[in-house]
Amino acid sequence: MHDLTGFQRDLLYVIVGEEEPHGLAIKEELEGYYEKEIHHGRLYPNLDTLVDKGLVEKGQRDRRTNYYTLTRRGRREIEARREWESRYVDL
Repeated sequence: MHDLTGFQRDLLYVIVGEEEPHGLAIKEELEGYYEKEIHHGRLYPNLDTLVDKGLVEKGQRDRRTNYYTLTRRGRREIEARREWESRYVDL
């Protein structure tokens, strides 16, 4: 996960936290978090990068709607990241 941007990590967290979210649902969640608009030109290339890295799988609900799920590798990466964070952040 060390080679991901912060935005890509946030995408992973949103995807794991939802049940097969589609792109617009991910976009809306991140817009709420960032408090600004996320453009399609930023969202979808980053999702494709996560798919290419084997962290996310993309499925098709219908001709217009894709959904995203974390792969086992993606889940392991999040678990490793959370373990690393917990060494430094104890709230």
